Amino acid sequence: MKTLILQRYGGPEHIEFADTPRPVPKPHEILVQVHAAGLNPIDTMIPKGTFKPIIRLRLPSTLGSDVAGVAVEVGLKVTRFKPGDPVFASVLDLGTGTLAEFVTVPEHAAALKPANLDFVQAASIPMVGLTSWQALKERAGVKPGQKVFVPAGSGGIGTFAIQLAKYLGAKVGTTTSTGNVDLVRSLGADEVIDYKRQEFDEVLSGYDVVLGTVRGDALDKSLRILKPNSIVVSLIGPPDAAFARARRMNIFMVFVFAFLSRGIIRRAKKRGTTYSFLFVHPDGGQLTEIGKLIEAGRIRPVIDKVFPFEQAKEALAYLEQGRAKGKVVVQMR
Repeated sequence: MKTLILQRYGGPEHIEFADTPRPVPKPHEILVQVHAAGLNPIDTMIPKGTFKPIIRLRLPSTLGSDVAGVAVEVGLKVTRFKPGDPVFASVLDLGTGTLAEFVTVPEHAAALKPANLDFVQAASIPMVGLTSWQALKERAGVKPGQKVFVPAGSGGIGTFAIQLAKYLGAKVGTTTSTGNVDLVRSLGADEVIDYKRQEFDEVLSGYDVVLGTVRGDALDKSLRILKPNSIVVSLIGPPDAAFARARRMNIFMVFVFAFLSRGIIRRAKKRGTTYSFLFVHPDGGQLTEIGKLIEAGRIRPVIDKVFPFEQAKEALAYLEQGRAKGKVVVQMR
């Protein structure tokens, strides 16, 4: 089968197409014929080695983390799926990749595709959906009436997180460029800051939750808009000691991550807020719940551009520019 492979860490020259054997599902896995694969920023960072301390790949490795397709074979112990089922999933950190004609997916990571989405739309959902769910619903416990700040509202995470926060009953603030103001408002954003004209920390105040998605000084600026007893959930780091312990890293890595995060944790405490780092994990049960919201019309996918499989490298390069409005998807079939 045709597969997009990372041969070794480095630049895009180490990413190439290859013919690889069709995988065979283990007892608790399903074999999915890939119809589309959604791309995420982490898919452009993994090849550079950015996540080597966290994600251990056995190179060469197939790239891609989100998938939508049809189950063509199921393992002997699979009970929730049968051949012919349309499914979607995230396989991040599960030892496999989705930019291939076929991929094996653990049963626990998969969910039935929402009936009102095509495969391209479904492939755009898993990682941004799970990240938003785990950050806002699980970690932050967003409640009706709270105020949630989601920076970069027109990006992949932003477009989904705004909608989920609104579903949870929150008032949502975001930042975006002039051309995307109407888009984020249509998704439910209540307070929209055009970052080319204003600094969000000079305008917003009284927020309960910040979703950290933008690198640089945005995280520190976010502390200024929070009220006491609020929470910052960062997706971009720095990782903290709790994260290292949860992944059962050795004591040295616990110390390293505690050292890296000590500054932001200290500054957050001074303002009476709590900082934590979130690294998304696959979860088919949560995807099922997300699928129900999509089928009910509470959340809709936002897709910027679709590339054919043959242009998957170009799709990764386009995503890395950081200008996509919503998601970038690679279509196989």
